[in-house]
Amino acid sequence: MSVLFRHLPSMDRLLRHLEADPELAGRPRAMLRDLADGFLGLLREEIRSGALTAEDELALERMLPRLTAFVRLKSRPHFRRVLNATGVVIHTNLGRSCLAEAATEAVIDACRNYSNLEFDLATGKRGSRYAHVEEILCRITGAEAALVVNNNASAVLITLDTLAKDREVIVSRGQLVEIGGSFRIPDVMRKSGATLVEVGATNRTHLRDYENAVTENTGMLLKVHCSNFRIIGFTKEVPLAELVTLGRSRGIPVVEDLGSGNFFDFARIPGLALSEPTVPQTVASGADVVTFSGDKVLGGPQAGIIVGRKKWIDKIKKNPLNRALRIDKMTLAALEATFRLYLDMDRAREEIPTLSMITASADELRAKARSLAARLRRELAGRASVSTRPGASRVGGGSFPEYDLPTTLVAVDPAAPVSVEALRAALLAVDPPLVGRVEEGSLLLDPRTLRRDEFPLAASALIQGLDSAGPATERH
Repeated sequence: MSVLFRHLPSMDRLLRHLEADPELAGRPRAMLRDLADGFLGLLREEIRSGALTAEDELALERMLPRLTAFVRLKSRPHFRRVLNATGVVIHTNLGRSCLAEAATEAVIDACRNYSNLEFDLATGKRGSRYAHVEEILCRITGAEAALVVNNNASAVLITLDTLAKDREVIVSRGQLVEIGGSFRIPDVMRKSGATLVEVGATNRTHLRDYENAVTENTGMLLKVHCSNFRIIGFTKEVPLAELVTLGRSRGIPVVEDLGSGNFFDFARIPGLALSEPTVPQTVASGADVVTFSGDKVLGGPQAGIIVGRKKWIDKIKKNPLNRALRIDKMTLAALEATFRLYLDMDRAREEIPTLSMITASADELRAKARSLAARLRRELAGRASVSTRPGASRVGGGSFPEYDLPTTLVAVDPAAPVSVEALRAALLAVDPPLVGRVEEGSLLLDPRTLRRDEFPLAASALIQGLDSAGPATERH
């Protein structure tokens, strides 16, 4: 064992090799040194365990390929690109909505250069960062005023804190939702200092329930759109317009949390049975304040958007919390570029990836699946059988929870001895990782969320995955 330890390559020799590798160019020397030291530690452990027993196995030329692979793997950024073949368009765990090209370019421009973030070019004095998006937001929603914070949870929090702190907020019992990460409406309300007043039953709430609950200490009527679940059967909820009438008669603001902000009328697309209220429709119904997310169905960056009547929005703007929840220049740039696309709905559908994916036709998806399957058969060369089958996609992000979107799936069944589960796990370690889903014994890839220009990357990922999922002797 001591002889084997003396045959370990020196740190200097390992570093010279790593620094000469063009694929590792730009890695700091300190990082390479740490990784080389980690590789040597791995070799020492293999010597101690008896996994390494021969001196020639420690020869530098034998070690270099393994060293390079080790360093490339360990030096990759922790946060990186993933290929989404799950068919879930707004995949919360994979970053939700992808930005339109125009929004991406706007973010890059905002990052590379100085900007008029808080500088009024008309007066040469300090300006407001929110002015960059408020006008266009009011134009496309029909609202009198608007404000943007860093996510919709923040939008709900600051609205409650401003309009109902130390007062009562009336909510239907069936709308006390919990979304991802154990975020619950009652918890946010408690944090804001408001007191929750539940009315109605889980499945049925009437206008009289709200009327009977109103007191001199009522600060808000809150309607929460149940975007991530449905109660079906013997149900009833009070239409927003009726709540608005009640609120106006009692001088109480009516707030609707839409959750997933939607500007596109999906009913206009043949065969697409998606029906949700849009933001402009909700504003037109008379809600005093409407809150929604920027990175769900809207298809923009993470943001919490607040629109409504000027008298209430102005109060929210003055809340000291606004400073803590404000958005940065990159979010502003992406939002403005995304909102500009919505000035032309046909262009928005074409250029905003979220809308384009949701509204993709059955024929388009069938053609994409056949193209992907043909490529995989050619490149996998018999290492897996590849076929297509009908299936379903999901919108995701808590939106349209009960709707399946028809699609055509590509099924990949690896040849023995590689199992489907082993392949699925191996695909998470390749570069870039490929995330699909396993159903009925097959790895399924949904072309709805995989762009055509990503097909070569998907094929490469599968080759890498099959290589690493095979027996150790085969891999060596």
